[in-house]
Amino acid sequence: MQFKYGLISVDDHVVEHPRVWEERLSKAKWGDRIPHVEQSNGTERWVVDGQTLPLTGRGSVGALLSDRAASPAHWSDIPPQAYDPSERLKAMDADGVDVSVLYPTVAGMAGETFGRLQDAELELACVQAYNDWLVEEWASASPRFVAQCLAPLAPVEVVVDEIRRAVGKGHRGVIFPATPMLLRELPHVNEQVYDPIWAVCEELQVPVCFHSGSSERLEFPLYPELSPALQAALSVVNRPLAAISVFSNVLYSHILVRHPGLKVVFAESSLGWGAYELELADHEFERQRLHLDTGEARPSELFRRQCYLTGCFDRAGIDLRGYIGLNNILWETNFPQASSPWPRSWDAIETSFPKSEVPDAERRQVLVGNAAKLYGLSESVA
Repeated sequence: MQFKYGLISVDDHVVEHPRVWEERLSKAKWGDRIPHVEQSNGTERWVVDGQTLPLTGRGSVGALLSDRAASPAHWSDIPPQAYDPSERLKAMDADGVDVSVLYPTVAGMAGETFGRLQDAELELACVQAYNDWLVEEWASASPRFVAQCLAPLAPVEVVVDEIRRAVGKGHRGVIFPATPMLLRELPHVNEQVYDPIWAVCEELQVPVCFHSGSSERLEFPLYPELSPALQAALSVVNRPLAAISVFSNVLYSHILVRHPGLKVVFAESSLGWGAYELELADHEFERQRLHLDTGEARPSELFRRQCYLTGCFDRAGIDLRGYIGLNNILWETNFPQASSPWPRSWDAIETSFPKSEVPDAERRQVLVGNAAKLYGLSESVA
């Protein structure tokens, strides 16, 4: 497999253009319930089924702004690299990125914007519009874009049908909220009612991706008296810490035991804490083994068989790669979010695992090989 730069970024974000839903949903049927941008007190905000949302979210396009903590007040303030695929390709070239695996922004880190909707028919319509747009306007524009579909949260047969439809159109991963039960009245994610969802991902050989930050209820609440810059920074720090709860739950939930072929990505997770959590999970597993009445593998073994953590700068995590598992580490640039090292991602890579200390084969496995295998990429994407 030959790539021009030698980097697959497994977590980048598109900023959805208002036309995604305005052009794809029936105005006659849905009216103003369609996701759209409205003026409000001199700024613009999204309105989704009567609920208002920020235009992009704190720091969502910060890598492209002179003030990384700033949030654009108007759609015209958003740089085109955030929403235009041709401009995104230029930004990738400027940063030395071969392939970008895409996540949403307006739809939420994991589609939670639509997961909160009480109208399942509207939820499905919004999800399908996003999925079709991402394939037709991004993945079709260049094989350097890897599309991942959103999914409605219920009923389960509709979820499965949409995953099959989206993967059939070219999506290579499934983005799903790790805490659907915190979005609306739904069963806990560990319940076996979700098994058909994990089973179809297993069957189609596409990973299910849990993105940190998709459930603010898992994060320490921000103190409103902090400056916007400090709030933005603390929010970035909180995200992977909240992911620890999701990570630990997956290891103990029996989802991986029931679906041994399922692959799980913890996006924007960071790495360093993973070694400690694996060690702690194994420790507690051994203490409680008699009470579990089950013979499955230790949590660390399940993780190394089926799961991936993602790094962006993580020197500590790379130093612990032998314990985490070299096969289980992916790399991201998190573009265009404020925490992204763009356009100096290779400086961050050299700081995280210097050539003088990490063998070239191991660097390439983390930067290209693991992601290429997971997403079924070939050298034709280069």
